Amino acid sequence: MKPYLLNETNWKAVKNQEFELAVLPWGATEAHNYHLPYGTDNIESDYIAAEAARLAWEKGAKVIVLPTIPFGVNTGQTDIKLNINMNPSTQMAVLNDVIQVLDRQGIRKFLIVNSHGGNDFKTMLRELGLKYPNMFLSSSNWFKSLDKTQYFTNEGDHADEMETSLLLHFCPELVRPLTEAGNGNSKKIKIEGIAEGWAWAERKWSQVTEDTGVGNPTLGTKEKGKVYFTDITKKMSLLFVQICQSDIGNLYE
Repeated sequence: MKPYLLNETNWKAVKNQEFELAVLPWGATEAHNYHLPYGTDNIESDYIAAEAARLAWEKGAKVIVLPTIPFGVNTGQTDIKLNINMNPSTQMAVLNDVIQVLDRQGIRKFLIVNSHGGNDFKTMLRELGLKYPNMFLSSSNWFKSLDKTQYFTNEGDHADEMETSLLLHFCPELVRPLTEAGNGNSKKIKIEGIAEGWAWAERKWSQVTEDTGVGNPTLGTKEKGKVYFTDITKKMSLLFVQICQSDIGNLYE
């Protein structure tokens, strides 16, 4: 039993335990090239949140990891079979219900551990912050927390070398041979402002990539995944600890 994972703990352990921070992992269900499972983002969420929570718990941080939400925003992938879309308005409703429970029960710190690039919780948390003024609401994108170029050769952001390496470390039995993977080639948008990153439009996935991947995965290895996972979870655990230790009425210096 892990007392920091709600899926694995029990009422006997929870009943009299005070928790400082609730962590909600959030993923997606979508195609990841030909070689990675549809649940890649959820698997990453599960492993990273659990290990970061373990490290934080060992440092005295009273954190509880909630079950992973398995559906993300996939509005640009409507023609890709079984990519399950959850609209932002639905995510907002889910967040409201979860945060309402935490607020009522006095767990006043909340962090989303996001594993899917299509999810963006900032505006939702801004609005919910007005509704629950006693709550500290935050989100994180673990995949942006470290410089990937220090770990991986090939650039990408979906079923790439990084995600392939992580899945080879977590669950190699779910990864098809890399000889079967697509090369992850992707097209760039012709509109300069969007290509430069200061303007935005949603990517139409089937126009961007033929194999649903963005980034060549073929140099992925379990060894790279292990090193990256270790460093990611150390950094994420520090975030957990610092949120737990923070006085939400005195956050700035």
